[in-house]
Amino acid sequence: MGTYQIIATSAMGLEALVAKEVRALGYECQVENGKVIYTGDEYAIAKSNLWLRTADRIKIIIGEFKALTFDELFEKTKALPWEQFLPVDAEFPVSGKSVKSKLFSVSDCQAIVKKAIVERMKLQYKKTGWLEENGSLYRVEVALLKDIATITIDASGQGLHKRGFRASQGAAPLKETLAAALVMLTNWHPDRPFIDPFCGSGTIPIEAAMIGQNIAPGFNRDFVSENWKWMPQKVWQEARNEAEDLAKYDQPLDIIGSDIDHRMVKIASENSFEAGLADVIQFKQMRVQDISVKKEYGVIIGNPPYGERLGEKQEVEQMYREMGQAFSKLDTWSIYILTSNENFEELYGKPATKKRKLFNGFIKTDYYQYWGKRPPRQD
Repeated sequence: MGTYQIIATSAMGLEALVAKEVRALGYECQVENGKVIYTGDEYAIAKSNLWLRTADRIKIIIGEFKALTFDELFEKTKALPWEQFLPVDAEFPVSGKSVKSKLFSVSDCQAIVKKAIVERMKLQYKKTGWLEENGSLYRVEVALLKDIATITIDASGQGLHKRGFRASQGAAPLKETLAAALVMLTNWHPDRPFIDPFCGSGTIPIEAAMIGQNIAPGFNRDFVSENWKWMPQKVWQEARNEAEDLAKYDQPLDIIGSDIDHRMVKIASENSFEAGLADVIQFKQMRVQDISVKKEYGVIIGNPPYGERLGEKQEVEQMYREMGQAFSKLDTWSIYILTSNENFEELYGKPATKKRKLFNGFIKTDYYQYWGKRPPRQD
């Protein structure tokens, strides 16, 4: 087995959660802005893709070095052992980005890295003329930050938020990785009731159910690195078998998703059916103001409309007031609401126990947390 430097990329504000997940898989890691870096073998690559709920994608670091001139970028890229990663027929498009670096022209950096890899491969594979590039896909990225070039290959393919089962979505879908983070930032346990009163296409309840039954989020999809010559099929097979063994499909769950829009309720039901979770999540059409529950010590997670569109603001703010009144009776429940509305606490009628800054795409939001009473201890 080889040893690789692996990056799990992360949305801003979720790095600590991604790091916690990486450590739970058994790997020591260091946390930087937008990424978590660790060392592991081929199993680590497969397991990271299958299991990380809050990471965006998995990349392998091929090299990292200082580059102040294009010449330096070319020579140092060419010196990397590309033949250990790319077969002779590899398809390897090069993307790039540059921040606070002397080499700021991204298109030039991409072209130079591409040329350097081609030169190295022709030398190693004793090829003259063109490289065919009709084999498996290896997406190369050159990222320059303060004159340090990091060259990686993407091992995920589609972003990890693509869980492989979404039938359809609404107008402003929440990314699955953020939905999983919202659940993981609460005190919810699978034996407690769970409600999402703004379920939209069902993303939060589905992520909660997968967490509750310990289902690997990547279990239903393919990854680009499954087609790589140096990633043995048995590694993937064993990682998938392990995921199957660790799933607790018989864990009973009490999860409800509701939405005011009956079309979204239908879409959410279809999505949960595609995810194989139709029998563990209940979806119903309902206004948030009408929620009343007999159960205790549950958790509510909501990503309501933010009122950012013209003409919606007053309507949304009124709904926040009514929600505050409806939820004020649920004193044993913990309530978590994600919104960009800065007057949320005032409208809701109660200051949050805790707030956490998160980005929903490019929208700066706060995750307002209201902790309910603790359940009595079971002796």
